[in-house]
Amino acid sequence: MSRQRTIEKISASEYVSIGELARLTGCRYSTLKFYTEEGMLPFEQEEENLTRRYKREFTVKRIEFIRNLRQDGKSVSDIKLMLYEDCAG
Repeated sequence: MSRQRTIEKISASEYVSIGELARLTGCRYSTLKFYTEEGMLPFEQEEENLTRRYKREFTVKRIEFIRNLRQDGKSVSDIKLMLYEDCAG
C-alpha cells in the first residue's frame, strides 16, 4: 500500500483520489463512491485498472453543493436532475 500524501500536498494538487476527497471534505468514502456511481462526481481514469482521479477544486465545490441540497431535503434524484440541468444550460 502506498503512503498517504499530506493534507498540504492534497490541497495543492490538481487531481485527487476518492480517499483524498474524503479527507478533504469529511464526507464518507462510501458516500463519495455512491455519488460517483450515480454520475454526480465526474472523474478521469486513464485505464480500467487505474485509480479514478477527480479535479480537486471542482469536485470539492460539487460535494459541498450536493451536501447543502441534501441538508435542504432534496433527494438524490432531484440533485442529479439539477446537476444535469446546470451542465446542460
